[in-house]
Amino acid sequence: MKITVERGAFLKALGHVQSVVERRNTIPILSNVMLEAAKGQLKLTATDLDIEIVESIPSDVLRNGAATAPAHMLYDIVRKLPDGAQVQAELLTQEGGRLAVSSGSVRFELACLPKEDFPQMAAGALPHRFRVPVDDLKRLIDKTRFAISTEETRFYLNGIYLHAAKDGKTPTLRAVATDGHRLARLELELPDGAAEMPGIIVPRKTVTELRRLLDDADGAVDVSLSDTKIQFISDGVELTSKLIDGTFPDYQRVIPASNDKALTLDSKEFAQSVDRVSTISADKTRAVKLALAKDKLTLSVINPESGTATEEVGATYSATPLEIGFNARYLLDITGQIEGKEVRFLLSDAGSPTLIEDTEDKGALYVLMPMRV
Repeated sequence: MKITVERGAFLKALGHVQSVVERRNTIPILSNVMLEAAKGQLKLTATDLDIEIVESIPSDVLRNGAATAPAHMLYDIVRKLPDGAQVQAELLTQEGGRLAVSSGSVRFELACLPKEDFPQMAAGALPHRFRVPVDDLKRLIDKTRFAISTEETRFYLNGIYLHAAKDGKTPTLRAVATDGHRLARLELELPDGAAEMPGIIVPRKTVTELRRLLDDADGAVDVSLSDTKIQFISDGVELTSKLIDGTFPDYQRVIPASNDKALTLDSKEFAQSVDRVSTISADKTRAVKLALAKDKLTLSVINPESGTATEEVGATYSATPLEIGFNARYLLDITGQIEGKEVRFLLSDAGSPTLIEDTEDKGALYVLMPMRV
């Protein structure tokens, strides 16, 4: 293998693929990226056995071939080369498998592992196919991923549940994430081809990698899936991932339908107030108490060690007075997703889940469990 490739394109592709490679690996070959050169293209592949990212870039191929090289080290080398540089890479077979990487007067020789050892991830048949605009997919991830559980024992909550929902007037593609304390749900118009898709759970790491790739993508993403795998293709980048093998709980049961106390607030003003009063607590997980009265909301935090904080904010509220507590961090996470000027809370009582809506985004919905205060 012998190639010449433009540094910027090489760096961007390496940045995409090396991010799936774990820093510590018990299987040495998984620390490497596979480089395959043929027909004027350099194909880069990296995997952790659960996710695989493949990207092809134009290259001046002087000799066809393939090699593996340490992913993070190769990325760092290319990153430190000057802008606009031409990078040469050549497999030196006579020296027992070393990859020579050079540009101008700088030259590196990296130890390779046999390309035959590099695992191939077979996607298998992916019968369900549809397209989603890049911006819609970004929104779907951004509005829900903060609620993904990090608790490994409940592995079926460690991702975003994606399914076709038909319980409304118009069918939708629905994304849901929950950690048992809060729930985030976002709906998009159902894309053509998605109606028969099974309900799937996309793992947290896959969500993170996909979101990173979307920053450099335009147009639309082609999505293909089966019961066990999902594949996203956009701008020459292919991400294939295993799905979480588990059953997502019946989340509809925790979405309250009869909360009749409506509180409407300026979302930015409310978030700033929560942030201010929670300064008094040692961490943001301490409860902030919301005392609701006619067109008035009083926020308060009590920390036995350091003191108290209260703040009053204007609100639209006409139901009976109510006191309820919430985790300050969770309130900030949810208000951070509100795009409209106002946020609406639909409450029942101090011990029941609260529904939170963005007044300008009907597709987004959040549920938050209260805390004792």
